[in-house]
Amino acid sequence: MSGTSLDGVDASLVEIKNFGVKTKFKELYFNSYPYPQKLRDVILENSLPGKGTVNQICELNILLGKMYAKAVENICREYGISVSDIDLIGSHGQTIHHLPKSKRMFGNDIRATLQIGDPTVIAKLTGIVTVGDFRTGDMALDGQGAPLVPYFDYISFRSNRTNRALLNIGGIANITLLKKKCKLDDVIAFDTGPGNMMIDYLMKKLFNRKFDKDGSTASRGEVNKKLFEKLIRLDKFLDAEPPKSTGREYYNQDFIDKAINGFSDFKKVDIVRTFSEFTSYAVFYNYQKFLRPECEIAELLVSGGGAKNKYFVTSLQNYFGNRVRVKTIDGKIMSSDSKEAICFAILANENISENPANIPRVTGASTPTVLGKICL
Repeated sequence: MSGTSLDGVDASLVEIKNFGVKTKFKELYFNSYPYPQKLRDVILENSLPGKGTVNQICELNILLGKMYAKAVENICREYGISVSDIDLIGSHGQTIHHLPKSKRMFGNDIRATLQIGDPTVIAKLTGIVTVGDFRTGDMALDGQGAPLVPYFDYISFRSNRTNRALLNIGGIANITLLKKKCKLDDVIAFDTGPGNMMIDYLMKKLFNRKFDKDGSTASRGEVNKKLFEKLIRLDKFLDAEPPKSTGREYYNQDFIDKAINGFSDFKKVDIVRTFSEFTSYAVFYNYQKFLRPECEIAELLVSGGGAKNKYFVTSLQNYFGNRVRVKTIDGKIMSSDSKEAICFAILANENISENPANIPRVTGASTPTVLGKICL
């Protein structure tokens, strides 16, 4: 898995039995392999309209496939097994553009997305069957191709006793509602808005750092009320009805620069704190508007890079109050870092089991469908 934060490649070695609701899995090993800073810059450049080139996108598609294959080799070596012991690889790829809104083109309604790091490259270099390109199948059926993690959330975290929500904070934040005793058709999930994406940009712009480690910069600042209110006014995604998904196409440099225009004289730490507070606010606002009418949750389980941001976790707890336990998913079966990588191992297993893994209520697709393409 390599996400919208552009940190690098997350690789998880997973033992899986069965499929669907009978799925049992055990994570054996996890590691993350960072992208070089210059590569991050090139990927980012090619993720924004008018910035990259067709040549570079083609080259990155092969390069990242090779890097994913190397990650497979590395994780096997570090765990102490042969690559030939692996039965199957699932690869999400690197999203460089996501266009979930329907558009009319030459008599056809389309939605579009592009994940590069071609799974064929991984299959040929490792000699292992690889499943990738999971999102386009859902989009072909008029879905948004996202989020896909809710299927994994349902398999792994449904409960007969507790109403809970799963929140992943990567570059973008997304939430899954699992009311107690829920069926797959009961699952509601969508992107709530920004995660780390805008904060990472601000940390680079204001402090020349990659990210706000532990939320320490935000914790030193104060929320600027005028900037906070401006963010709410600017962000039309907040009130968009589910199904909904978003990405760097919306929460990009233009959005941020428009927001901070007129606030250049304010303290840098206050700007970072205000954007961090807005991320938590967007989660709670979406919960109140779209999820609480379904049920009140007792638990909010947080994963992704944002789970390490202590400011996020504290801010979320303040919004949700004492009746909701806000905690990270770090535990025996997975860590908050490895969740999405494990998810795409599970989705690959669903693919070869010929089992639909999208949730039409979540993505808006016309029907359930098998996700991903098999590369021999």
